[in-house]
Amino acid sequence: MLTPDDISKLLASIALHDRTAFDTLYQHTSAKLFGVVLRLLKDRAEAEDALQDIYVKVWQRADQYAVSRASAMSWLIAIARNHAIDRLRTRRAIYEELDEAKFIADDTPDPEALAQASGERTRIEICMQRLEDRLANAVRGAYLDGYSYQELANQHAVPLNTMRTWLRRSLMKLRKCLEE
Repeated sequence: MLTPDDISKLLASIALHDRTAFDTLYQHTSAKLFGVVLRLLKDRAEAEDALQDIYVKVWQRADQYAVSRASAMSWLIAIARNHAIDRLRTRRAIYEELDEAKFIADDTPDPEALAQASGERTRIEICMQRLEDRLANAVRGAYLDGYSYQELANQHAVPLNTMRTWLRRSLMKLRKCLEE
């Protein structure tokens, strides 16, 4: 069993990056720090993971330990406790985000909107049937299939300006039909 002075000396050596001192410190203090962390986190796997993070902090911050402020073991326990509390806060924040998710609007249409869209689709199809086949095909090609005006003009073997006129006039007829 190490005395408080022994632990202080080990921390001083660790501050100078002495791996042997770090190994000795770990062997003699890890069980105590694990108990502190496990008591707070209540999850063995998370406590084991946290213990690794704690000893990384000890390795990095050993030069910050001051004998005049606290005993070495108190300093180690404070690091472990604070790290476990930080993990609990992070865990709580994640759960709060999940709880808030239930208030996020659902973008999928409701049954009423689906019924209305179905009715509009039917009206559009009826109006499309009133167009000549070549004009209806040009409108479908441009606005549903994504063909360019030039591609449609080539498919229908008409000049580009003729295709533009067809589409403009067809859209005007569709608008008029839908407004009726």
